[in-house]
Amino acid sequence: MQSDEQIQFNKDVNDQVSKQYDQLHGEIFNAIEQERLKKTLRTAIKAAKTDAKPPKALDYGSGSGNLTRHLIELGLETLSADISEGFLALIQRNFSQTGLSKVLKINGKDLSNVPSNEFDLVATYSVLHHVPDYLSIVKEMARVVKPGGVMYIDHEVIESYYQRPKEYVEFLQKARPAVNFKRYLRLLLDVKGYIHIVRRLMNPRYKREGDIHVWPDDHIEWDRIEQLLTSEGFEIILKEDYLLYKNEYDLNIYNEYKNKCADERVLIARKQG
Repeated sequence: MQSDEQIQFNKDVNDQVSKQYDQLHGEIFNAIEQERLKKTLRTAIKAAKTDAKPPKALDYGSGSGNLTRHLIELGLETLSADISEGFLALIQRNFSQTGLSKVLKINGKDLSNVPSNEFDLVATYSVLHHVPDYLSIVKEMARVVKPGGVMYIDHEVIESYYQRPKEYVEFLQKARPAVNFKRYLRLLLDVKGYIHIVRRLMNPRYKREGDIHVWPDDHIEWDRIEQLLTSEGFEIILKEDYLLYKNEYDLNIYNEYKNKCADERVLIARKQG
């Protein structure tokens, strides 16, 4: 697909799944991942050297409000930005009563409707692999961060995910159930899923939720993100690889391997000046 077609497909899919998104993504909406997320967001907020009260945050690609929820709970005035009207309506319904929540419709290409040096914190979670030109979006996010403000990028896979080191393969073999009856039953009853199977046969790189950069030869390149941020005047505050917990994993096995291997990264960088 071309860029505009990919963006439109992402919008259409997310409009359709917006109300069920949390239930579809147990790898995000579980206690272990949410606790890790809240902890690292606190680190990012503390790293900001601005004097705004309350601080202003941009949640880029907000989805159903995963980051938005935490940012508001942590006292930040939060602008949730997304291409999906379905997601933005959901956020308005769930968070408008807090007095700290606003929404913004974006185009998936830039932040031309956002002034430069506007936010104390700009955050994105599990979004860049959906964006056709993700480096341009990172540069745009960098532009709207205040001097002294912080960029937060989270939940994008690291290189070793594709390299499949021994420890990671061992972890997956042990942690996942040999036969996942619930998953098989869900797939069997998913009538729309058969349509997606046909589309996948027609296009091997088709992903039903619009993922783009999720292939060994086309994935998020963290070194290029770091280089870009450095060139835009940012210093890296935290770069941490972690093993994502999924509901299907055996918790004991996960705890055994969580310090031995990793598949995701969070990056925190502060804008100098």
